[in-house]
Amino acid sequence: MAGPEHHHHDRLRNALTPHSHDSADKVDPALEASRDGMRALWISLAGLGLTAALQALIVVLSGSVALLGDTLHNVADALTAVPLGVAFWLGRRAATRAYTYGFGRAEDLAGVVIVLVIAASSIASAGFAIERLLHPRAMTHLPWVLLAGVVGFLGNEIVARYRITVGRRIGSAALVADGLHARTDGFTSLAVVLAAGGAALGWRWADPVVGLAITVAIGFVLKDAAREVYHRLMDRVEPELVDRAERSLRGVPGVRDVSGLRLRWIGHRLHAEAAVVVDARLSLLDAHEIAADAEHQLTHGVPRLVSATVHVDPESHPGEAHHTVLSHHRRDRLAAAGQ
Repeated sequence: MAGPEHHHHDRLRNALTPHSHDSADKVDPALEASRDGMRALWISLAGLGLTAALQALIVVLSGSVALLGDTLHNVADALTAVPLGVAFWLGRRAATRAYTYGFGRAEDLAGVVIVLVIAASSIASAGFAIERLLHPRAMTHLPWVLLAGVVGFLGNEIVARYRITVGRRIGSAALVADGLHARTDGFTSLAVVLAAGGAALGWRWADPVVGLAITVAIGFVLKDAAREVYHRLMDRVEPELVDRAERSLRGVPGVRDVSGLRLRWIGHRLHAEAAVVVDARLSLLDAHEIAADAEHQLTHGVPRLVSATVHVDPESHPGEAHHTVLSHHRRDRLAAAGQ
């Protein structure tokens, strides 16, 4: 059994340990979240590849040039998974002296690229719709066009739902945005279905009108994707996460109040900074133990939070600003000692 001296050495070693607490059993789930994100990208890419292959087969069987364009568009848009995959890979790299928070922000930058691609798709869709409105064309190979549109819509929508579900679960705004991007491609294919149905009924205006309607739908999806990425770039966190973190801190024995709390996302990982109020009569070691316990409880009590730094404030009387008072007293003492 360890004696009092051994216990004292342990407490001293803990006191000299930096306050920033990266919980080992939280880092592993963070890496697992990255793996989940990469797995979602690969599986969804395979799904989009299968969708494009089926559409290409229909193109070959039908000989429709219009269908070839839609197929190539779907293939090109699927490539937005590449910058996101690179971002997930970068985010797993260790922090450096220059990038002290690591490289998780690359994921948010990939989200910006995805939003820009969705915006470009919306503009292109509007342009094509207006062009067809001004210069109507008869639609040929209607059964094949209908089949290709159904395949494209189902394939993209399944991928969209999968990416959005995984993105929400691991906390990746960029993966959610890429799922919304797949949904816009599904809408484009849905436009093909509706236009082919209208043409079969003899409605020549169906193609451009449906195109304009789909452009509006893509605009709403663009708004959702832009909001997701904007919130991350502005370090917005869900208020319920802040409430949960504050409850975790207030539940730590020795914590009398929470005087400050900040959370921020970097990629799909959360980081926290907090200030807690403790009894002013505590020793340095006791105050440190409370801070270490608070860090531990934060990383375990808040989902996807991988690091926490807790600052300890001594309890003050009303109207007393401890930091200012202590700083002035300390500097006065140092000045007097220098004389």
